[in-house]
Amino acid sequence: MRRESRWLAELQQEIEGHARAYGLDFFETHFELCDCDTLNMVAACGGFPNRYPHWRFGMEFDQFSKGYTHGLSKIYELVINTDPCHAFLLDSNTRVAQKLVMAHVFGHSDFFKNNFCFAPTNRKMLDEMGNHATRIRRWIDRLGVERVEGFIDTVLSLENLIDLNAPYIARRRSRTTLEPGQGEVEVEGFPVEREYMRRYINPEDKLEDERRRSEALRTLAEQQAYPELPERDVLLFLIERAPLESWEADLLSILREETLYFAPQARTKIMNEGWASYWHSTLMTERLLEDSEVVDYAEHCAATLGSSPGSLNPYKLGLCLFRDIERRWNEGRFGPDYEACDSMAKRQSWDEQLGLGREKIFEVRRHHSDVTFIEEFLTPELCVELKLFAYDFNEKRNFWELSARDFQVVRERLLCQLTNLGQPIIEVVDASSRTLTLMHRHEGMDLQLDHARQALRAVQTLWKGSVALLTMQEGKEILLRSDGGDDADTRRA
Repeated sequence: MRRESRWLAELQQEIEGHARAYGLDFFETHFELCDCDTLNMVAACGGFPNRYPHWRFGMEFDQFSKGYTHGLSKIYELVINTDPCHAFLLDSNTRVAQKLVMAHVFGHSDFFKNNFCFAPTNRKMLDEMGNHATRIRRWIDRLGVERVEGFIDTVLSLENLIDLNAPYIARRRSRTTLEPGQGEVEVEGFPVEREYMRRYINPEDKLEDERRRSEALRTLAEQQAYPELPERDVLLFLIERAPLESWEADLLSILREETLYFAPQARTKIMNEGWASYWHSTLMTERLLEDSEVVDYAEHCAATLGSSPGSLNPYKLGLCLFRDIERRWNEGRFGPDYEACDSMAKRQSWDEQLGLGREKIFEVRRHHSDVTFIEEFLTPELCVELKLFAYDFNEKRNFWELSARDFQVVRERLLCQLTNLGQPIIEVVDASSRTLTLMHRHEGMDLQLDHARQALRAVQTLWKGSVALLTMQEGKEILLRSDGGDDADTRRA
């Protein structure tokens, strides 16, 4: 093991030198060799082996283990967004596989450090996860595992009800009026050291005026509907407004924080994997690959970049997009002159030899997420090359079938899957009464009502009062309600 560790350390130093020579800027990276069980355990916990105890981590570990045992899946590496960056390598990897995955890790680390989506994330999340686990275990010791785990299950069923842009922008206005509950304080006036001076320092008529003013402000706050604007971060609203016990508020805050930490990785899955794949292929083919390793390397690339009909491989799509951007900016295939050219022969032979490709992909890596990446850089030519089509489910024939080849349709369908991570946008629109009213921002896709009802029951459990959800179903408004008893649906024309 010591000999292998020494060899890996030398290999890391070599790959790191080549990566920095190409302009990659990454965190200090620590590699750790793991057997398959340890790596599966770390992967089941999202890359953090010190997370809180929960049955879902055991379930995911079982799935990873069965996939590895039966040859259906294999985790070659795992890397997490921290500073320093931590990566776990499978000890059974071949030499060429270790080269490839280490180069891949440096690509990820560069992306974590420089992409804007990761800028607000906690780079010390390894320690923070340990703190979260300690706090949750203390609550388990006090309240029992069933009670705490049941509450965690409820919150995890709502973990997509967050505002993905919360770490980057402040949506709320500054509050100039009192909130409900504020202002309910007894007016005492100025502090008085000598009792006989009280009536001179705090005249009764003055105190009475202050009491009336305080009461008026409190009444105004109670009558004012809140939130003033639709609140997309439902979990944060529940933390601030729901009548939660201290342990419930603490757990809800922990789980929301962890969900926001993992959100940038979901928002940049295509870009992140494409960027790492671009650099491992560049480093391997130009600097690291030996003649005897070509076949093994090709097999690994084929397994990573392979795709099947009806599925989207983020590794392949991201890699092809970055290569296409580099080629286009090297040849000058952008700008008004190129876009205005209507000669197919001239467009195919277009090459101004600008050599701006490498600079451009570094710029794209910094300033884009998957949505803007696809929207701005996916071209009709690349769409045809990658065989991207739109599919719809045929209810009469009971299977999925190709429905469109048009570039605009395909791109819009893909963007729809990526916007808000493909999840429906739910907002709090009114909580001025005891009923919490949510609204589904309908953008052409109906909610699955059985899932919506389950989520509504979970929200009602936290709100401890009636909850309503307004949505659209088959072109008609529908109001779902849950008050802890029988659910009710109201359809409107």
